Amino acid sequence: MTFIITLALSCFLITLIGTRLLILTLRKRTVLLDIPNLRSNHKNPTPKGGGLAVMMALIICLLVADIDFPIVLSLLILVAISLLDDLIGLPIYLRFIVQLIAVAIPLSAFSEPVLSSWLPLCLDKALLGILWVWFINLFNFMDGIDGLAGTEMFTIGFGLCLPAVTAGYFPDPLSVYSLLAASAAAGFLWWNWHPAKIFLGDVGSIPLGFFLGYLLLLALQHGFTYAVLILPAYYLSDGGITLLKRCWQGKKVWKAHSDHYYQHAVRTGRNHAVVTRYIFGANLLLILLSTLSVLEPEVAIFHLALAYLVVFMLLGFFAHELKESHGH
Repeated sequence: MTFIITLALSCFLITLIGTRLLILTLRKRTVLLDIPNLRSNHKNPTPKGGGLAVMMALIICLLVADIDFPIVLSLLILVAISLLDDLIGLPIYLRFIVQLIAVAIPLSAFSEPVLSSWLPLCLDKALLGILWVWFINLFNFMDGIDGLAGTEMFTIGFGLCLPAVTAGYFPDPLSVYSLLAASAAAGFLWWNWHPAKIFLGDVGSIPLGFFLGYLLLLALQHGFTYAVLILPAYYLSDGGITLLKRCWQGKKVWKAHSDHYYQHAVRTGRNHAVVTRYIFGANLLLILLSTLSVLEPEVAIFHLALAYLVVFMLLGFFAHELKESHGH
């Protein structure tokens, strides 16, 4: 127990200090600088390499925690390709191919289906791979305002650790790795909260999307199906509905945009911190409901329904605020 707590604290401190050093370094350079454009929700040029510190801390601590090397290999591959993308820009097809390779590396070791026992193993792996890559890109697209990605990372990390601990799975890979994710998120949020002094960049959001997807996969293997659906409910809803709307409107869904509900909320005049607090408040309820879904599996479907009711109410609130601002 002492070792795990010390490791989590170390992950927090390495992220905290490492991000601060990155800020000081990148402020003096034009490389990895996010210049505001028409889609941006920030006004001043801001360094965007914060993911380097987060991933350094996380990978070091995961190795100490004895994580399977294929996960670390995939993380390193994604960090490298995403850093290159941040620096010079890469074609979408190349990034997509690398992401498929990254998820295929750990999935190749799976010896039995995860999604359903009646699915052939090869089909189960293919579906898992598609969902995993989709989640990676969802996490990347949703990283659009100060503090949001860090808040979601903390929510999924702590939100998976808590039910794992209460269900008696401590220390095990799910609880330990999730705790490390929450610790790294807390260290990064110190600098990324509004007004952000640094952004994750693709070098952070892409590998973190992969790692959080891996944690959700571990939770599925523990039988925490409802928790897996509940914890990322805000991201799944805002990202999913926005994707469907853009498809309906004939827009290119792979292009960067500012059509998400949380981005509309910022454009109504609320600052990033207020909008992120709304989402974090909803996420705290999701953490509670996901834990209850594990402790009370016989009524887990009701916890799932309540979770999405909370999220849809928040999305409706954001949409109403936008409508009101246009009316005035």
